[in-house]
Amino acid sequence: MNPILIDFPSEFETERLVIRMPMPGDGEVVYESKQVSKKELLPWMAWAHRDGTLEEEEINIREAHINFLTRQDLRLLVFDKETGVLVANSGLHRIDWKSRKFEIGYWVDSRHSGKGYITEAVQGITNFAFHELQANRVEIRCDANNLKSRAVAERVGYDLEGILRKDSYDVYGKELRDTCLYALVKES
Repeated sequence: MNPILIDFPSEFETERLVIRMPMPGDGEVVYESKQVSKKELLPWMAWAHRDGTLEEEEINIREAHINFLTRQDLRLLVFDKETGVLVANSGLHRIDWKSRKFEIGYWVDSRHSGKGYITEAVQGITNFAFHELQANRVEIRCDANNLKSRAVAERVGYDLEGILRKDSYDVYGKELRDTCLYALVKES
């Protein structure tokens, strides 16, 4: 089956959050969020080392919108339901539609860190993957030294399946790092 033919919502809610696909015009809020969160993102995200422009971010958002519609990648923006403020970025990536396998990636806007938003978002996205997308497997991969990211996976109930030793270089390209592989699988 061609993934483009798979119908599912482009937006859903949790208790405090609205989680939706990127839309044209979202570039400005994502750009601002990246700028204020840059210091916290630098150790973990290679893209945080590039000084992008507002225009480049809007292009990125529009490409993410297209990728969502074509089912190549499901980037998701996370908004506070009450205020409408962007609090996090997430999504389902490295998609294998045949086996229904997805990987969740995430980062929180530093101004909203420590409020449980990212844990709630990951739980909501996990539920979305299993119920709406009929996932058989959902993974979270993170640097073994990224204790905050590991804590999110563990709070949501993901199992640490293994640590891939010396799996990839750090974002500076200088040191080989270990990657934690967490996963949840559909119960038979």
